[in-house]
Amino acid sequence: MRSAAGFALVLVGVLSVVGLGGVAIVLGGADDSPGLQGIGVVLVVGATVAALRWRGGRPR
Repeated sequence: MRSAAGFALVLVGVLSVVGLGGVAIVLGGADDSPGLQGIGVVLVVGATVAALRWRGGRPR
C-alpha cells in the first residue's frame, strides 16, 4: 500500500500538469496555434497515463 503523503504528492503533480495543459489548450485556441494546443493535449494525456500507471495494474 502506498503512503498518503506519496498519494498527495502525485495528486498535486498530476493536477498541476493537467491544469497547465488545459491552459495551453485554451491559449493555443485563442491564438490559433495548433502547436500549443498539441502540447497541451500531450501534457494532459501524459499526466493521465502517468497517474494510472502509478495507481498500479488491475486488481486481482
